[in-house]
Amino acid sequence: MDNNSTKLLFLSMMLMGTILSISSNSWFGVWMGLEINLLCFIPMLTNNKNSMINESSIKYFIVQAMASTMLLFSILLIQLKHSMSWESEMVPTMLISSSLLLKIGAAPFHFWFPEVMGNSEWSNCFILMTWQKIAPMMILSYCIQLSKFIFFIVILSIIIGAMGGLNQTSLRHLLAYSSISHLGWMISSMISSENIWEIYFIIYSTLSLILVLLFKQMNLFYLNQIYTTSNLKPEIKFMMFLSLLSIGGLPPFIGFLPKWMVIQSMMEMNMVSLMSIMIMLTMITLYYYLRISFSALILSYTENSWSFSIKNKNINPILTMTTMISTIGLMSTSTLIFLY
Repeated sequence: MDNNSTKLLFLSMMLMGTILSISSNSWFGVWMGLEINLLCFIPMLTNNKNSMINESSIKYFIVQAMASTMLLFSILLIQLKHSMSWESEMVPTMLISSSLLLKIGAAPFHFWFPEVMGNSEWSNCFILMTWQKIAPMMILSYCIQLSKFIFFIVILSIIIGAMGGLNQTSLRHLLAYSSISHLGWMISSMISSENIWEIYFIIYSTLSLILVLLFKQMNLFYLNQIYTTSNLKPEIKFMMFLSLLSIGGLPPFIGFLPKWMVIQSMMEMNMVSLMSIMIMLTMITLYYYLRISFSALILSYTENSWSFSIKNKNINPILTMTTMISTIGLMSTSTLIFLY
């Protein structure tokens, strides 16, 4: 995909597919928008120079096609049998929810997500983590209800996100499991308020963008590349770990703000048990981010004389500014809350 005009065409069509899904007033319009989105993202995933990327694009296509078929089957079932009050029926609600959860990669339908992320370029990873989740999550928010099934999905997503990231050495896999954990929080926030999950999603997307731009600019893919101190300037490392801790949800950073909002709304709805389990499991996610940060910033690693793969580059001033916003954002917003 070297041709920029072709890439631009597929990107604009992909955006159009998502908008069509969200703005559609019929189930078939929703399905059609998701199909356009899928078929335009596949060519962006492929790369003639790398067979592994092509393999991941085939995996992505098979899983998404299966989810689309499942969604179409659910729609037909609703049209034929439960046309009026299908939201109260367990089977059609579970079928539609499952097909959408498979599309976004929430546990237990998550197995394809780290695999596809692990072999993709950073720009495609960002699209997978953010844009590709907008349409299915919007549709899920229209028909979501608090049930044992959603309760199970939320808990399992956070468990998988926490446990899966513990033994990872690949940064792309790490962000994939982190994304699964965040999905658990977003799905739980949908139950209480639509505005909260949208704010959560915007903040998560911004923090993901900062990290992806940093990793792409520094050409980083694995943890050991961060640990070799000769390759990265201390200020670049510092920015990277501020963003990592922010996306992990450490309180002084803005990444904690959406979690704070979710906790507050769940407390108001008397969902204390679910919230307590979520907080305890998210501590594991925060632990592996803290472990990476401490290891890379504090410990002294042996320098390899042949490790010149990453050249010291000057950091983009826009990245510096966005990192600072992510760092002091929570302090400024909490000050405003106290003032008003």
